[in-house]
Amino acid sequence: MTNETPVGGLGHSPIRFDGEAKVTGAARYPADSVPLSALHAKVVFSNQPHARMTSLSIDAAEAIEGVLFVLTAADVPVNEYGLTMFDQPVMIGVRDTGRSAVPADVSRWEADKIAVVVAETAAAAQAGAAAIEVTWEQLPIVADVATARSDDVLVHPEAGSNSYHNLKIRKGDIEAGWNSADVVIEGTYELPYQEHAYLQVEAGTAWIDDKGRITVETGGQWTHEDREQIAHALDLPEESVRVIYAAIGGAFGGKEDMTLQIVLALAAKRLHTEGIDRPVHCAWSREESIVGHHKRHRATIHAKLGATADGMITAVEADVWLDAGAYNYTSNKVLGNAHLSVGGAYEIPNARIDSHAVYTNAVPGGAFRGFGGPQGAFVAETQMNKLAAALDMDPVELRRQNTLRDGSEGISMALLPAGVTLPQVIDACAHAASEPVEAAPFAPIASLPADDRSVVHGRGFAAGYKNVGFSFGFPERCEAEIHLHGDAGDDAPTAAEVFHSGAEVGQGMHQACLQMTAQATGVPLDSVSGTFSDTAHTGDSGSASASRLSWMAGNSILGAAEEAEKAWRDGQRPAIGKFRFTPPPTETLDPETGAGQPNFAYGYMAQSVDVSVDVETGHIRVDRVISTHDVGRAINPQLVKGQVEGAVVQAHGYVMSENLVVEDGRIKNPRLSQYLIPGIGDVPEHVESVILELADPLGPWGVRGMAEMPYITYAPAVVAAVHDATGVWFDEFPLTPSRVLAGIRSS
Repeated sequence: MTNETPVGGLGHSPIRFDGEAKVTGAARYPADSVPLSALHAKVVFSNQPHARMTSLSIDAAEAIEGVLFVLTAADVPVNEYGLTMFDQPVMIGVRDTGRSAVPADVSRWEADKIAVVVAETAAAAQAGAAAIEVTWEQLPIVADVATARSDDVLVHPEAGSNSYHNLKIRKGDIEAGWNSADVVIEGTYELPYQEHAYLQVEAGTAWIDDKGRITVETGGQWTHEDREQIAHALDLPEESVRVIYAAIGGAFGGKEDMTLQIVLALAAKRLHTEGIDRPVHCAWSREESIVGHHKRHRATIHAKLGATADGMITAVEADVWLDAGAYNYTSNKVLGNAHLSVGGAYEIPNARIDSHAVYTNAVPGGAFRGFGGPQGAFVAETQMNKLAAALDMDPVELRRQNTLRDGSEGISMALLPAGVTLPQVIDACAHAASEPVEAAPFAPIASLPADDRSVVHGRGFAAGYKNVGFSFGFPERCEAEIHLHGDAGDDAPTAAEVFHSGAEVGQGMHQACLQMTAQATGVPLDSVSGTFSDTAHTGDSGSASASRLSWMAGNSILGAAEEAEKAWRDGQRPAIGKFRFTPPPTETLDPETGAGQPNFAYGYMAQSVDVSVDVETGHIRVDRVISTHDVGRAINPQLVKGQVEGAVVQAHGYVMSENLVVEDGRIKNPRLSQYLIPGIGDVPEHVESVILELADPLGPWGVRGMAEMPYITYAPAVVAAVHDATGVWFDEFPLTPSRVLAGIRSS
């Protein structure tokens, strides 16, 4: 292989190979992949936040013209699933089949499934769903964490308590920390839900392929985990199930868990059993999507921060209450991240942190960009900004003197992995923000002229860190396969193929895989091709989550390229190399002290935000965002910039406008006309991406994960900027004009 950088390798920003298809509409998304012969499936929700099913009749539904059959819980061989624990029935039924530890006759969430109608047309499936007859015994609703904490009503009696997953940190001497504090900052913070709002809602098609495998084509984040859960529920060996991802159209953690995969596979199996050789398709409406998948967790966090008069942190305490909703999904993992991040990216000598995931009858919480990091960082960074204000100290300087650095001990009493670059990131962000911002006239209501007399300006700063990869002892891995092509007499290959399951959820992962393959093999990018996200042809990559995929995939590609090179030198044509990359192990935290090494790598970030606030209307405009990130090595600089800008816009909606209303277990605004994501006129006026390339010692070519990082620190930076402008702290959001105006008037 050559040591020269190949054309289109790392550091280049070629046009994405899938770009033309996506901008012209030629790309096939799951909702587009409807064969002409396809039957149609309709999933029926329980519409019951907490109730026991006492009767279910499908006779009238199956009598509807065009309806082939109705699947119920009785048709599910093993009626349970879950990404990290099996606590959720595939469908709710009248009686327990005995194949699951979770009682299956109780609906714990309004979107629990009770039936799947399979019909000739979508209209017939809809009519069949409407004809299903079901009766319920109503049970008391555990609406929120405050209600759940008493354990008077248990969402999962088999768990023994609604507070089912708990973590601790006991570091140093907390009393000594408070005794040495000159200033103490204390507050209670309310963190809201957030809807993923991806462009392509849940959809999929299932059939039996030419090798007899139940095949599900859909959009998700981990093909092999989807396959494992389908196989478990259908009581089949994994090799009898195939999962393929079409173009996905956004995920952000929302497609990490099951929605349609299992029930579509079940329908395909039933059709095959009845001798019907036709595919079955299902696509949710936007309303079904908003009601039917998990959200960013709402949380209540009480925190306390102590420091000396010169700004050195002495102690941190926090109590984290995370609303898991009706089922775990990834709440245990999200809680772990919140637990670690609520202390902040700082050297903390003394700490007491107690964190709890709590079952309720509300919409489940699950993975969403940053999974737990945004909640923890909002509290930690707002506490730091309040401390800076109390000490009359520059918030950047306060962070400089307390920040984690190489050789620092983390909150879990383990040394951080080498390559901590927070000091450099903080300095680079502060330097970039030193240039003054010129705010244009601000007219919060388009039909009225700007009134500069009512507009005030402010700046906020926040910094943080976030794990790269799975944590707490999870057996991380990532597989890649590379084929090198050429003639027997060639010194070097003329073409390369990469086989990888990493999910392309819009972030450019498949483009990055091609570029990393070019870099690893020396083959020019235009001679590199890829086969992606098909369990029949690609090995287990792990999930497109936790900012892990470029880091893990790059290491797997490097290993596969090395193996392929050996085969090439041995004369094999094609020369095939397979490699399973395993990173350094992580540890579960000690249940009493929280001690342990939870992660093998981190990414580091800082943001400076400038805002204008109209104090007469409560409207806020974000004028400038300086978003600074150490990415280790930019595989594709333009894709990195796109990730930064996309994360900032998504975080902007979280802190400014997105208000999911959930009352007594029901989502009250399940439409995008009611749930306001930012439009083009709402996003920050200017986003500057400051990209540092300070190599991660363990990353491929020094690469660090970065996809979640621009999201995590945005909300606390905005809140600090609004305080700088108005003198008012906001401990909950979104910062809708009515909330901001009420805060200003009450100050």
